[in-house]
Amino acid sequence: MEQLKCCVVIPTYNNQKTLKRVIIGVLAYTQDIIIINDGSTDATSNVLEEFKHLNCILLQENKGKGNALRVGFKKALELGFTYAITIDSDGQHFPEDIPVFINALEKEETKNVLYIGARNMGQTDVPKKSSFGNKFSNFWFWFETGIKLKDTQSGFRLYPLAELMDLKFYTPKFEFEIEIIVRAAWKGTLVKNLPVQVTYNEEERVSHFRPFKDFTRISILNTWLVLIALLYIKPRDLYRRFKKKGFKRFIREDFLQNDDSPRKKALSIALGIFIGLSPLWGLHTVIVISLAILLNLNKVLAFTFSNISLPPFIPFVLYASSKVGQFMLGDYYSYTIEEMTTNFEGLKHLKTYIVGSLTLATFGAILFGLSAYLFLTVFEKKKLVSHNG
Repeated sequence: MEQLKCCVVIPTYNNQKTLKRVIIGVLAYTQDIIIINDGSTDATSNVLEEFKHLNCILLQENKGKGNALRVGFKKALELGFTYAITIDSDGQHFPEDIPVFINALEKEETKNVLYIGARNMGQTDVPKKSSFGNKFSNFWFWFETGIKLKDTQSGFRLYPLAELMDLKFYTPKFEFEIEIIVRAAWKGTLVKNLPVQVTYNEEERVSHFRPFKDFTRISILNTWLVLIALLYIKPRDLYRRFKKKGFKRFIREDFLQNDDSPRKKALSIALGIFIGLSPLWGLHTVIVISLAILLNLNKVLAFTFSNISLPPFIPFVLYASSKVGQFMLGDYYSYTIEEMTTNFEGLKHLKTYIVGSLTLATFGAILFGLSAYLFLTVFEKKKLVSHNG
C-alpha cells in the first residue's frame, strides 16, 4: 500500500457500535487512514479519541456520505496519496479484503482503474430491498456506460484520486457513489468489480438510507445521466471511434468484423433507417440509441443509419414522405423539392405527411434490413471460407 501510495478513507455517521472494530481491522494493513466524522450525534467522537494518531476530520454538520467522501479524497491528495480505498463504518465490509484491491491493482495494466467490491447479494442475510436496489442501479449504470457490473452500490472501493479530482460532481449524499462511477467511466477510467465478503448484522448495523427520499434522489440523478449519455456521451464516443480509425477501418471493424451476427446487424440497420425516416424530428438520436440498448442491438449501426435524415437529405425525405402519404390517402397536392425547403405548409398536410413518413420508414427499414442481411451473410461466408483456407 505504501508503494502504491494508497490510503483508506472511512466516512462515518452515527456508527458507534461498529466503527472501532472497522478501524482496528484496517489498522492491520495500514496506518494511513483518514476518518471523516460526518456530524455524528452519538458517541462516535468518544470512539475516535482512541485513534488521535490517525487523520480524523470532524464535520460539524451532517451533509451526506458523498460530501464526506469528497472531503476525504481532498485530504488524501493533500497528503500525497494516489489511491484511496473506501470502506463503510457500519461493519458490513471485511477489512481482510483490502489485499484483494491491492493485489488486483498491482497486476492491472492500466493504473487508471476504479474497483468496486462485488458483494454476494444472494446471501440469506442480505435485505431484499438492498438486492433490488443494487439490480436497479446495475441496470442504469449499464444503460449509461455500456459496462455490465454485478454490484454498483458497494461502498468498498478503490479510487484513482488524481483522475477523479478533475471531474465536477453535483451530488452530496448516497447518490454520489453512482455519479462518480458513471462520470469516471465516461472519462475513460476502467471500472471493474472485485469479489468481496459482506455481512448484515441487523442488531448492530445502522443504515441511514432513507428509502423514499434517497431513492427519489437516485432516480432523478439517473434520469439526468441517461439524458447526458444519449445526447452527448454515446454520439461523442461514436465520433471518436470514427475519427481515430478513419472511414474504411471504422466500417470494417465496427460494422463488418465485430462479433454481432448478420441478423443482429441487419436489425440494427433496419431500426436506424426506420427512426431516421420517422417524423420524430429532434428526437432521432435519443430514440434510436434507447431502442438499440433496450433491444440489445448494435448501437453504432443503428445510430449511423438513423442519420439518413441529416440536413442535406431532409428535403428529399420530406418530399418522399409527402408523396407516399398522398398515395396512401389519395390526398394529392403539388410541392416541388425547392418549395419543401422554403414555404412547405407542413401543418396543413400534417396527417398526410405522418402517414407517408411512417409508411416510408417501414418499407425503408424492410428494404435496407433485408439487403444488409443478404450482404452480411455472404460476407460472413466468404470470411469463413478465407479463414478456413
